[in-house]
Amino acid sequence: QLQLVESGGGLVQPGGSLRLSCAASRFTLGYLTIAWFRQAPGKEREGVSCINHSGGLTNYADSVKGRFTISRDNAKNTVYLQMNSLKPEDTAVYYCAARRTYYCSGYAGDYGDWGQGTQVTVSS
Repeated sequence: QLQLVESGGGLVQPGGSLRLSCAASRFTLGYLTIAWFRQAPGKEREGVSCINHSGGLTNYADSVKGRFTISRDNAKNTVYLQMNSLKPEDTAVYYCAARRTYYCSGYAGDYGDWGQGTQVTVSS
């Protein structure tokens, strides 16, 4: 069964940067579309970014466009989310999720495999 493990979260000041990683085991990531979601306390889980199996298609939530970049290294079985110019409203638990199709979706229900999440806190 596919296992996804997120890492790279932490505490950062506003304007700072973090890079999240989503590593897969027991399955080749290159066949999967991977998305990042986030959930802040008291709020619903929202889609942040998505990358298809080849890396040729990416999309972003309007709130992170121009600041976040998703990428993948299929040789390392890992997907990354580079987050720059972080804002306090980016504070949330970030999850990576996988779906066994070649197209992105911003709907959490379309993803069958999830990591345990990593906390990102943006605060001075």
